[in-house]
Amino acid sequence: MTEQTTQRTWKAPSAPERLAILRRARSIAIVGASANPARASYFVGTYLLSSSPYEVYFVNPRAETILGHPAYDSLADLPVVPDVVDVFRKDSDLPGVAREAVEVGAKTLWLQLGSWNEEAAAIAEAGGLDVVMDRCVKIEHARFHGGLHLAGFNTGEISSRKQRLSGR
Repeated sequence: MTEQTTQRTWKAPSAPERLAILRRARSIAIVGASANPARASYFVGTYLLSSSPYEVYFVNPRAETILGHPAYDSLADLPVVPDVVDVFRKDSDLPGVAREAVEVGAKTLWLQLGSWNEEAAAIAEAGGLDVVMDRCVKIEHARFHGGLHLAGFNTGEISSRKQRLSGR
């Protein structure tokens, strides 16, 4: 069995560059948002609405509302131009989402954890957008603002004790 690997050539923004993107942003559109609480996009939307200063917009043509907010059919249907387009879509959809982000005048294309598509990045960068790939907006926001514990990461409790699993 051979393993095919694709060499990554795109250069990711540094942590200070990602922080600057998040500090400049006022609005985030979640493309591929879901009303299903088991989906990562739902969790990210919940976090952004409750723990961030951003205006959050949901894009899903199959949903009417998500988390009590209207769901829009496309980025072009949003009432504002989003600063960040946060994408939860399959890899083959990413170049199209990048084109749509460029067309509406978004400032950043942000592909979630596990999403890496250099064609989409090239489209967005050629359109003047900043690009972040394989990073979670929620985790990055929490990292820079001290809230990683909200997702179960870095609880701040350091212990060498083994967790007791039985009553012994």
